[in-house]
Amino acid sequence: VARVRLTNSIEVTAYIPGIGHNLQEHSVVLIRGGRVKDLPGVRYHIIRGTLDAAGVQNRLQGRSKYGAKRPKK
Repeated sequence: VARVRLTNSIEVTAYIPGIGHNLQEHSVVLIRGGRVKDLPGVRYHIIRGTLDAAGVQNRLQGRSKYGAKRPKK
C-alpha cells in the first residue's frame, strides 16, 4: 500500500497490485477506485504501467491489469 497525495491535496491510501514495485517517495502515480476487501481504509488502486509505476515483471496472464508488455518469443 502507499499513501498518495491527490492533486486536490487530499491524502488517501492506495493499493499497489502485483508482485513487487518500483515506487519511491516522490513518484507520480495514476489511481483508480476500487477497494481492497481485507485491508480496512484502502479504497483506491494504483494503475501499473502508467507514469512512474512500472508494470509487473514476468507476468504472462492477465497482463493488461498489471501493465505488463507482451513477452518476446
